[in-house]
Amino acid sequence: MIPSRPFGRTAHASTRVIFGAAALGAMSQDRADATLALVADAGVNHIDTAASYGDSELRLAPWLADHRSAVFLATKTGERSGPAARAQLEASLTRMQVDHVDMIQLHNLVEEDEWAQVFAADGAVAALAGARDEGLVRHLGITGHGLRIAGMHLRSLDEFDFASVLLPYSPILQRDPGYAADVARLRSVCRERGVAVQTIKAIARRRWREDDESKRFAWYEPVRDQETIERAVRFVLAEDDLFFNTSSDATLLSTVLEIASSLGDTVAAPDPRALDEDIGREGIEPIFDGGALERI
Repeated sequence: MIPSRPFGRTAHASTRVIFGAAALGAMSQDRADATLALVADAGVNHIDTAASYGDSELRLAPWLADHRSAVFLATKTGERSGPAARAQLEASLTRMQVDHVDMIQLHNLVEEDEWAQVFAADGAVAALAGARDEGLVRHLGITGHGLRIAGMHLRSLDEFDFASVLLPYSPILQRDPGYAADVARLRSVCRERGVAVQTIKAIARRRWREDDESKRFAWYEPVRDQETIERAVRFVLAEDDLFFNTSSDATLLSTVLEIASSLGDTVAAPDPRALDEDIGREGIEPIFDGGALERI
């Protein structure tokens, strides 16, 4: 089974691997049901979805009817104004046929104008905090992409007591000294304040090439070599304060779950030289660069 850790100060012990339910967005209900059965069989007890993930919330609904109490259920809103964020939360509850979620996350909060709007008196934070007071949601979190996001998360945590942050974390991204320094500062603050840290894109290989005709189940090309994936998973889980969110490419889900289940409670960090060899052999490239590649 996959070990669990306290998910920040939420009082929930979440499995170190969190199911990224973006994988369900374009699935049939039958395939979604089979995927969720795989997740449950692995003991994963934390699901991360979003209003913008296609039909993900709809695909979750039948499964949640029987399993709601067994999982920490998180969704996201990309809305920035208070009324729109509240409406999107209510729509998510309706789609998933639940009376509350455990966490609502402000999705990809990185741009200055959106940041200012979210924290305004009539912005999303105030509205979602009100929804929390009403029992529609238990916790608020923030997510984001790109190399500016760790620094922006620090700013956000200074403005509001979020329960969780989510950001990219991988061997190739941690080679960027500026990003690595921001991530280290963010993790330090999160440890002090009991804020959970979720990671994404650990098994990203590179952005898709225009001439690549492979089937695409994620907006980036993932690594497919099992040993490389195993080292990437260990790169994250060797850090006791980090959670690993699975890819939207569900073809890799069983591999990741099997690896995480085999590692045990204490995970040995991979040899840095092996990570360097993976980057060279697999042609792994940063999918964010702080400039032209900053946005998805």
